[in-house]
Amino acid sequence: MDSKTKTADKTATATLRATADVNRIEAPVTIKAYFMCAFAAFGGIFFGYDSGYINGVLAMNYVIAQFTGLPESAKADKGLWMIPAGQQSLIVSILSAGTFIGALFAGDLADRMGRKITIISSCGLFLAGVAMQIAAENFKLLTAGRAIAGLGVGGVSCTIILYMSEIAPRKIRGALVASYQFCITLGLLAASVACYLTQNRNDSGSYRIPIGLQGVWAIILAVGLMFFPESPRYHVMHGNIDKAKQCLAKLRGQEVDSPFIQEELAEIVANHEHETNLMPSTTYLSSWANCFKGGIRKSNSNLRRTILGTSLQMMQQWTGVNFVFYFGTTFFTNLGTIQDPFLISMVTTLVNVCSTPISFWTVERYGRRALLIWGALGMVVCQFIVAIIGTATQGGPAETKVMIAFICIYIFFFASTWGPGAWVVIGEIFPISIRSRGVALSTASNWLWNCIIALITPCLVGKDRANLGAKVFWIWGSLCFGCFLYSYFLVFETKGLSLEQVDQMMEETNPRHSKNWKPTTTFASQMGMTGDKASDPTTGNGENMSDEDASRKASGSQV
Repeated sequence: MDSKTKTADKTATATLRATADVNRIEAPVTIKAYFMCAFAAFGGIFFGYDSGYINGVLAMNYVIAQFTGLPESAKADKGLWMIPAGQQSLIVSILSAGTFIGALFAGDLADRMGRKITIISSCGLFLAGVAMQIAAENFKLLTAGRAIAGLGVGGVSCTIILYMSEIAPRKIRGALVASYQFCITLGLLAASVACYLTQNRNDSGSYRIPIGLQGVWAIILAVGLMFFPESPRYHVMHGNIDKAKQCLAKLRGQEVDSPFIQEELAEIVANHEHETNLMPSTTYLSSWANCFKGGIRKSNSNLRRTILGTSLQMMQQWTGVNFVFYFGTTFFTNLGTIQDPFLISMVTTLVNVCSTPISFWTVERYGRRALLIWGALGMVVCQFIVAIIGTATQGGPAETKVMIAFICIYIFFFASTWGPGAWVVIGEIFPISIRSRGVALSTASNWLWNCIIALITPCLVGKDRANLGAKVFWIWGSLCFGCFLYSYFLVFETKGLSLEQVDQMMEETNPRHSKNWKPTTTFASQMGMTGDKASDPTTGNGENMSDEDASRKASGSQV
């Protein structure tokens, strides 16, 4: 931030009403404001759809014939009639490689252009990639199209979490961000249904229709966001306090001069000043370097937070769930006793969709930390049972049904815990000064490991490679046990706190005691912004009011 911006920031800050009451740092919100925050989660649909459709497309008979040149007579040999493992790996993983790059760049763009513009621009890039995939008649163009689309998906997946975390009310922030994961599952289900309905077509529509549908989701998101306000915290970072006030008022459904808007904005500004004083950044490189400052042993250091965010997203991929969604159809086909692997793959996706909404309640009732701990433990049990059955038996019809049942239970645990939980946490743990870059690095980590797993998995289970079959669940189960230990020792509880309070909590306690931490002061009071008049809930002319009276004056329809 340059000197002019700092001066403007301080001048505007001086006019804000601040509070020392930790219960008054967020304005009440209307139902309209809740829906506004929830719409942003729609970005998850085309993220999930783009990840999910490839599973079905690569198993379609027309696609196999078109992309490999194999004759119809080769269909009888299940080990031969498939896209080669190497090409499968590249087609699937190239999307993740693109998203990795897109997420990293999105962190910069979100700070320079704004969260909203970055998301809309990423949607445009994604649509260009979709057009290339629709036009594809060979392996090379399909791969290139997925790489371009990946850049757009990376930009959206990173910035949408940042945007949602910054605009959502603290009491339901976890549920709203979890709804992003729910939209991902809806996208996966929509992709499964689309592929199921077109799989038997004997023309290019078999794969072009499912591919083309994903563009619809991007258009809806981009057009919808054009009518949304920017994140107030983005404007605070750039010293535009008046614009921040207007955006916050729209998001909370309040008047611009409401005492609630004044007090919430004062807390955001005070936290930004606090972070800037602790760790100023004067150059582009120093702003990135700030993500890695502080000691590894200090729980609230930027380095520790960056490691926490990136490793949490890495471990979400370590759960192995994308093995089921990327290669499930091929895996179920190779089991040999399933008549309709497309249908089983769609059932696992349906379990994913139906299980995720549970997290809307549990993430706010029991907290982020508890969800990740118990979710990891549940996945460990299910995956080891599948691995034991796959190792100890010959995989007859009865054994296969049991394995499918426990795979579905395993997906239930993932969808209701680690699926949404990891996204919620990374949007909350970074201070405002490095939030965009911290979320970008964390999201990039998710896609990097997504890419790595997509590359190695066909080699692990392919009949022309290691051919582990169900034994691959020994690997996923062991990694999930690592997720369990990680959650217990390193993940903070952030339930019910504002983003500024999360910052304060991580300075004052450690992960295992974070559940019991309660805020006792505000950043506004620490920064000397609260006077006698400012500290009390008052009317615009300075007369004292009760919280209930101030609430009624600010808005007649709070929820």
